[in-house]
Amino acid sequence: MTTAPPFHCSYSPNIPELLRDLKISLALSTYQAGKVVFLSTTDGVKMTQLPRNFGKAMGVAINGNKMAIASKNELTIFKNSPSLARTYPNKPDTYDSLFLPRNTYYTGELSLHDIAWTNKGLVAVNTIFSCLSTLSDEYNFDPIWQPPFISDLHPEDRCHLNGMAVDNGEIKYVTALGDTNTYQGWREKKLNGGIVMEVPSGKVILDGLPMPHSPRVYDNKLYVLLSAIGELIEVDPKTGTYETIVKIGSFARGMAKYGNYLFIGTSKLRHNTSSFKDLPIAKQSKAGICVIYLPYKSIIGQIDYQTSVEEIYDVQVLERIIRPNILNPNQDIHKLALSSPDNNYWAQETEEEE
Repeated sequence: MTTAPPFHCSYSPNIPELLRDLKISLALSTYQAGKVVFLSTTDGVKMTQLPRNFGKAMGVAINGNKMAIASKNELTIFKNSPSLARTYPNKPDTYDSLFLPRNTYYTGELSLHDIAWTNKGLVAVNTIFSCLSTLSDEYNFDPIWQPPFISDLHPEDRCHLNGMAVDNGEIKYVTALGDTNTYQGWREKKLNGGIVMEVPSGKVILDGLPMPHSPRVYDNKLYVLLSAIGELIEVDPKTGTYETIVKIGSFARGMAKYGNYLFIGTSKLRHNTSSFKDLPIAKQSKAGICVIYLPYKSIIGQIDYQTSVEEIYDVQVLERIIRPNILNPNQDIHKLALSSPDNNYWAQETEEEE
């Protein structure tokens, strides 16, 4: 019996062709496997994967040539250097992008979920403290907003604040699994206690939702994933109603749009945990990425993992990148990559001086 290799996945034949035609790659985070994985194609036929270690990787944010990754105790900011990518010593003339670590914030275990660049800088959903926060070089975090029903900030994950929708640099909406103000109070009604709130007012525009995640504003429309029942919905904030766009059929979390396509992460649920074992779609969920063509409101392709990846948190699109690379701070080779505003160099390793 042959054992499948790590990160083995199957995919619809049209997925590599689609990525090639769109001139994009995908980045996904999986906190269960402790990885950020780049998926790309150069020939439109085969998929290439590049997994890197990031302990309990969750939120990923893209802003031009910058990428931010939230992991277990840290948030690290990377900068893409195409010129250093082309001359990458281990594989020259292979990559068209190389994300190099440029700054690390030691956040501690805040369970940072969605992160995004805004007009206030990089903002994170600070789930443990039930608030939105910015980064600080003086503290673990700097809170900037909390739901009105959260009386004070304590590390108690009171409502499981998780998702954040940004439009034109402003935070417009957030999602939470409850409107509770006690230690992990959301767990009691996790299947029907989810809410969507406006920011900064804190007005609840939808409630009674089954585990809402990944709110996103695209083309002036608010989309949300109802993770527990595997549905993509479009929300009308004015009427407090929603329309189901696609039934995905797996635990859905993590969403990015490019052109008319949505790329949505799906997770294979852990049956031995109280958070997931009793969800309606627990038995049929699988890990991967589904691709939705919005004009038809239908799934047109799928990536399914057979090994290594069971849970996906975030999905992001790398625009105009077809062969990406990233170096995490623990890879010593990143220390040889030297950048200035005018030039980029690979330093030569030197012997230690006596």
